Amino acid sequence: MIELGSSRYRLTAFALAFGSFLIFCNLYLFQPMLPVFASNDGISETRANWLLAAATLGLAFSLVPWAVLSERLGRRPIMLVSLWMLPAIGLLMAATNSFWLIVGLRALMGAALGGFAAVAVAYMAEEFSAKAFAIAVGSYISANSLGGISGRVAGGMMTDWWGWQGAVLGMAVLSLLGVTLVTKLLPRQQYFTQGNTSLLTHSRGVLSHLRTPRLWLAMLIGGINFALFVNLFSVMAFRLVAPPYQLPVSLVSSVFICYLAGTVTSRLSGRWVLRFGAIRGMAFGTIVAMLGVLVTLHHDITWMIVGLLVVSGGAFFTHSLAYGWVSRQANQGKATATALYLVHYYTGGSLGGFYLIAAWQHYAWEGVVVAACSLGFAVLGLVFALYKSTGKSKPAASSSETALSH
Repeated sequence: MIELGSSRYRLTAFALAFGSFLIFCNLYLFQPMLPVFASNDGISETRANWLLAAATLGLAFSLVPWAVLSERLGRRPIMLVSLWMLPAIGLLMAATNSFWLIVGLRALMGAALGGFAAVAVAYMAEEFSAKAFAIAVGSYISANSLGGISGRVAGGMMTDWWGWQGAVLGMAVLSLLGVTLVTKLLPRQQYFTQGNTSLLTHSRGVLSHLRTPRLWLAMLIGGINFALFVNLFSVMAFRLVAPPYQLPVSLVSSVFICYLAGTVTSRLSGRWVLRFGAIRGMAFGTIVAMLGVLVTLHHDITWMIVGLLVVSGGAFFTHSLAYGWVSRQANQGKATATALYLVHYYTGGSLGGFYLIAAWQHYAWEGVVVAACSLGFAVLGLVFALYKSTGKSKPAASSSETALSH
């Protein structure tokens, strides 16, 4: 197994983190552009949200098929095919002006991204030792946040400089260079065992995961947590480009630097789970995120930024713990289990955008805060249910893994 601190660990962890960085750069490139499409094309904020929602929905619904395919072909080939599709789809997007065709290509981009996202954690779970895995998951999710920050900030700045098509073209070039590097660095698996890829077997596996409370509740936690977090930033962009602030998109996109708080807390989550347990951490992260939402009620931009930093730190902490929990607690079909987590995660993010944007359109920022806090309370209820379920049904895991639960 790949041990923490070894040269193999550093090489593999870097390749996976950089691949994750590319995935999330591409996924969130369009998020700061939503106000631009809404104003320039004369469409509603809800309709513009399809540019983000199409990609996250495409990602969500492709995850399980990619995971099933990886049981036959292996994790590494799936991840590389996924990455190589990014520059090709990016070039197609840059060549069109049709809004709904762009939405369709964004959905295709999301489906391509799903190949890497579906199996990267399963790759780590199979190749890394238990301690190395706990730390590597935090680093991997930190790369998620860095990719999200970079894609959003670059998308906003390049859109102001060169238009949205120039931003898409620039990201396609970066993706081409990046995937070439990952292909060279990512080592072949040594512990992968080909699994059964029949549809019936995997359908039973999916149903088995969904019928296991300690797994399904964590998946719901991830989905609702993401619905709150990612879409609060989308609505904040609409808030800051509107009167009385009327900031340019390049400046508004800089609020996504607040994701750095999530980068830090994601890395800390691995240490937390080894010492205090995952479930307590999920509750703690959610409470922190809700406090950050309340801070954003202030009309001063400085306090809005503080609130977003707190939200990012809390939400990424919860996500890291829930994500790692599902992979550890799944006794079999780990790739399917982690893919199912991400199905809930990105479906929540897609649907949550329409919920919070509707609150913005009808009730201004105060309505957004109420809607976001309602999602936070829902997460806390699910965390409590997860705590109760682990008390009633002891996970069939090793003693060291069981110690990580509460």
